[in-house]
Amino acid sequence: MPSFSFFLTLTLSLSSLLQLTTSLPTQLGVTYSTATSTTKPPPPDQIAAALSTLKLTSLRILNPDPTLTRTFTYTNTSLLLTIPNSLIPPISSNRSVALRWLYLHVVPFYPRAKITTISVGHDFLDEYSSPPALSSCLLPAVRNVHLALRDLGIRRISVSTTFSFVNIISTPFPPSSSEFQPPASESFIKPLLQFLRDTNSSFLINIYPYKLYRLNSEIPIGFALFQDHPFNFRDDLITGVRYRNLFDMMVDAVVSAMAVAGYENIPVVVVETGWPSSGADASEVEANPAYAEMYLKNLVEHLRSGTGTPLRKEGVAEVYIYELFDNEVKQRNDRNWGILYPNMTKKYKIEFSGCGCNGIINHQTGFVRVGSFLVFAFLLWLLQ
Repeated sequence: MPSFSFFLTLTLSLSSLLQLTTSLPTQLGVTYSTATSTTKPPPPDQIAAALSTLKLTSLRILNPDPTLTRTFTYTNTSLLLTIPNSLIPPISSNRSVALRWLYLHVVPFYPRAKITTISVGHDFLDEYSSPPALSSCLLPAVRNVHLALRDLGIRRISVSTTFSFVNIISTPFPPSSSEFQPPASESFIKPLLQFLRDTNSSFLINIYPYKLYRLNSEIPIGFALFQDHPFNFRDDLITGVRYRNLFDMMVDAVVSAMAVAGYENIPVVVVETGWPSSGADASEVEANPAYAEMYLKNLVEHLRSGTGTPLRKEGVAEVYIYELFDNEVKQRNDRNWGILYPNMTKKYKIEFSGCGCNGIINHQTGFVRVGSFLVFAFLLWLLQ
């Protein structure tokens, strides 16, 4: 008869195998902003219901509203809050301003609300590139928010800031030649990366293949849309790496730029990505519902595959689709990025669940592995 130690070993091995097959690497969420709405925003409970319908469990909130944050207390929805750019100068010079913001937006709800990250500003260096004195206040503001959280005894909320790919990365292709654009690379980016490493935080960035495609006529539309064609690839001749889509290429450009700066292991979070269903003007013929649905569907499938990128096999830590819904009244020069119509109904037939949701089993591989393991264990038992 098999010994007790045999059954213990079998149980522990099976448990480890199940853990390997019940999680996917990238968490998928969506961005919501009341500031983009030209009409009265929907009630918070409708926002929560929309996320539930989409089966998304991560929400990035631009211009956070305490009533909306309160709606997500005692739920499984993780929240990424963004401090408005206008508050960065006063926060950088006075930590009490950071404390006041935290007392309004975090303290009343945390930890009942799963606030995981605070972004101090959004693409601040682009909006406040001059005068230089304003751009130099971003890192002190990030540090003051971090210290204010420590003052409150909160240590599980990470602090970072958000950049735009096209404004911060030079030479996007080949990715191995990418660097952060000067002078920000020396004066701000490297000290920030050191801060992120010291505090175990992530590098937050917007990655829009659509925008890079618009800037570079040599990029094929299929490469930007994750389309699987035999000749739909680009080779990095320096590293020998082959890229099958523009999203991975842009992510690896960020990874390479961090490596050049000496910080290659910092997690990357894509806080905005998407494809517009309508453009700012008639020239944007690629901004249409068919391409938007194709991009999002293929993005979700790519994340669900768990293949990561050529330079980062574990993939990015999180991806947030921009954005939750369209404006009811389209303004001049606006693009529509929403995955819902203004009435909160679905725009696309896409299943968003299954990307990085802990506890969701990859049935195709998970059960095959478990079944093979049990057959092996049974044969081993017969030999006891």
